[in-house]
Amino acid sequence: MAIYAFKGLDKKGTDIKGSITAENLGQAKQKAKAQGIMLLEIKEKKSSSKTPGTITFGSGVSVDDLSLMTRQLATLLKAKVQIVEALSALIDQTESEKLKLVLSEVRQKVNEGSSLAKSLGDYPKIFDHIYVNMVEAGESSGTLELVLLRLAEFTESQVKLKTKVKGALMYPVIMMTIAFLLFLIIFIFVIPKITKMFQKKKMELPLLTEVCIAISDFLINYWFIVIAMPFVFFYLFKRWTSRPKGKRTWDGIVLKIPQAGRIVSMINIARFTSTLATLLNSGVPILASLKIVSNLVGNVHMKETIDKSRVSVAEGSTLAGPLTQSGYFPPMVTHMISLGEKSGELEPMLKIVAENYQEQVDSKLSGLTSILEPIMIIVMGIGVAIVVFAVIMPMMELNSIK
Repeated sequence: MAIYAFKGLDKKGTDIKGSITAENLGQAKQKAKAQGIMLLEIKEKKSSSKTPGTITFGSGVSVDDLSLMTRQLATLLKAKVQIVEALSALIDQTESEKLKLVLSEVRQKVNEGSSLAKSLGDYPKIFDHIYVNMVEAGESSGTLELVLLRLAEFTESQVKLKTKVKGALMYPVIMMTIAFLLFLIIFIFVIPKITKMFQKKKMELPLLTEVCIAISDFLINYWFIVIAMPFVFFYLFKRWTSRPKGKRTWDGIVLKIPQAGRIVSMINIARFTSTLATLLNSGVPILASLKIVSNLVGNVHMKETIDKSRVSVAEGSTLAGPLTQSGYFPPMVTHMISLGEKSGELEPMLKIVAENYQEQVDSKLSGLTSILEPIMIIVMGIGVAIVVFAVIMPMMELNSIK
């Protein structure tokens, strides 16, 4: 089933354009004719898929739409609806035009014999590697509907987490923006006027004042570089972290950042334990569960540790062993998992750890603002003091000369 975009005239002769879902071009024309539309132009719509690793800015599909689609697909598959028929139903139900178009192409590829994971992998802007890898694991383990439900919960939790982080950072970001604008005004409008006065007197200025004047001159003469720098930095950073070596290096740095590293670690641990508990409770074998869970963990180093644990379990050893040796999982977590393995109560232990760490994440994010506020005030105070001294020192010298 494909989507065809058309332009035409309605019964009143008014220009009209829209889209029709049909199996082929002939059927699309018949549907348009049945609606009383005289076609002027009709063609199949194609989405622009990009290869993984390409730097992209936005997918055109909201997380809410993606989460809802994933839940609906899981429900249909649980009701024993065939995958092709389920995708056809989703095409009719989905409101997002972009997602509707992509699903129609995915359905066509699946109908031609491709796996669902491989078909979704052709659209990395919408379905990232975590999503595709989990679908692949679900297909191979026969638990696709359960994995899709977990994916829906995962995308929803991502939205909630981003909302909490934005809320915690809102006040500091506002303060930084105001401070930045104030410093721009000082350096672009105030310092140049004072500089002219010093130049007329041919004074020998202190080093701090010379630095401020140099910054002012740079901002005035090369403002376009200042504007472009954040975008260039963001592009280069995304390109660097999209490569395995860069991703590995950055994930290692993140874990060492005070406070932030701790929060990232706790988020991944909560995600790991809660998902593993859900899968095991649903009867998914532990090896398949660990493969699915490792794809949900965003940090490369923690993901590799989980993969080592899967190998350890496959060889008849313990799950807790590699987790303990890695140093990325706190003793409390590994101790609880070890106790669960020995007592045969692994799922309840994992659930307790997940709930505990989720509470800690919420608490840490709530306290983030109280930590950042004094830091921002100190930084802003130091910046203001530097500028004030840079201006006052030569002014005092000028008065003494007079």
